[in-house]
Amino acid sequence: MTQRQLKLGLVPTGVGGPGQTNRWRNPEIPIDASVSIDWYIELVRQAEAAKFDFVFIVDSQFITPDSPPHYLNRLEPLTLLSALAVTTSHIGLVGTLTTSYNAPFNLARRLASLDLISKGRAGWNVVTSGDAGTAGNYSRDEHFDYDTRYGRAFEYLDVVRGLWRSYEDDAIVGDRASGVFLDKSKLHALDHKGEHFQVVGPLNIQRSPQGEPVIFQAGDSDQGRDLGASVADAIFTHAKTLAQGQAFYADLKARAAARGRNPDELIILPGFTITVGDTDDDAREIEREQRRLDQSFDQALAEFGRAFGWHDFRQYNLDAPFPAEALAYAASSFFTQAQRITQLAQERGLTLRQTVEHARDQFTSPSLDQRRLSPARLRVGSSVVLWMASTSMSGIPISSAASQAKLSHCCRRAACSAPITNIPLCAKILGFRSRETCERGQDARNPAHGRSPADRRFAFRHGAGARTMLQGWSINGRILFRSRRAELFSTLQLVYRAF
Repeated sequence: MTQRQLKLGLVPTGVGGPGQTNRWRNPEIPIDASVSIDWYIELVRQAEAAKFDFVFIVDSQFITPDSPPHYLNRLEPLTLLSALAVTTSHIGLVGTLTTSYNAPFNLARRLASLDLISKGRAGWNVVTSGDAGTAGNYSRDEHFDYDTRYGRAFEYLDVVRGLWRSYEDDAIVGDRASGVFLDKSKLHALDHKGEHFQVVGPLNIQRSPQGEPVIFQAGDSDQGRDLGASVADAIFTHAKTLAQGQAFYADLKARAAARGRNPDELIILPGFTITVGDTDDDAREIEREQRRLDQSFDQALAEFGRAFGWHDFRQYNLDAPFPAEALAYAASSFFTQAQRITQLAQERGLTLRQTVEHARDQFTSPSLDQRRLSPARLRVGSSVVLWMASTSMSGIPISSAASQAKLSHCCRRAACSAPITNIPLCAKILGFRSRETCERGQDARNPAHGRSPADRRFAFRHGAGARTMLQGWSINGRILFRSRRAELFSTLQLVYRAF
């Protein structure tokens, strides 16, 4: 049977991200969590001890008074990750940075610096900025249109990767006896002249132990999927059901193959939110309370406009049909999301109120397939295994909406038996062990020729037997977890070893 490995990622949301409007009211979450370096350090240290593969920092650069609490007041990703780099040893450090409002040279230098500071643990989540209002913060009257944003992104990645390869590995000679510091023949200017960028180079920093940061991406439009299939190492999916996950997986793998890449070297990561309790009843009660706090219709209505360029839907009659004309406001924003919302409202004949409630429930509903999953501890692992067996997904980024205390409760080192290994992020995520194979796997123009297995977190064997055994299980985006003696990660290990 084929052996596969689960990748675990942590997504800190501080005092509450989208759909977590009132999480800040939880007394176990510090009011300043989103800007407290002490909170982040402790949280990420716990995740590292529990053998998470990476921490993932989301970001955007435009807010309104109606933005989620975490968005209103949070740390800049690379500044935060640089601090975490010197307070951790093994966990990958992935930051969100936009190609629309960063100069390629500056971004390449900052990420290369993080990669060196962390000894090869840096990752870059590539975004093009969906918030149209961001333009006003960068001396622009209008946001880039959809096609321009992605056209820039393709060229941007070429420029950044070219800059990262300015130095050959042995360019810095440092020979005191001969007085030679640099082998000038091994330092290369880029001299890029393209449609959107003109960058001379070279970059003024050497390469890291992994060669260059690992590329993450999460776009779901056609353009976003093309970008991910062309340049990403890991892609996040917002699929809500197994069927959606299977379709997304097949589509991205096909797009990667069509671009000359080895599709096996593109990994797909769905997201989970885990609610932790000492008992089944405790976990259910925590889940109910979180949902009650987060189900404010007024706040949901205010946040609803984000996908539509922060269009204010409070001006409409809530009980009239959904105003389809509002889709025009999303042209330079999160158009794919807005288009799906509009299409759903039209197909089902929903009012604006019903549409907002449906969108809100995408964040606060405990079930992805509208069926509740028992929180018995083995069923948590079974849910994840079913996603992996049925969709070939590669891992799970876990939102840390729960408090730091709850994360500590389920992330005890005693729950994990596999050794922690100090290897580059490319080896953790992609399975490459050497820098040379990391670089080959990250180069869309030079697909890797093979992969060597790296030490992974949890082994998972799947086959016909596993699929049959798990056929009847349902899946939850918000998994209720019973954690008394066996914690989450030993649960996952037990389930995987069973197959």
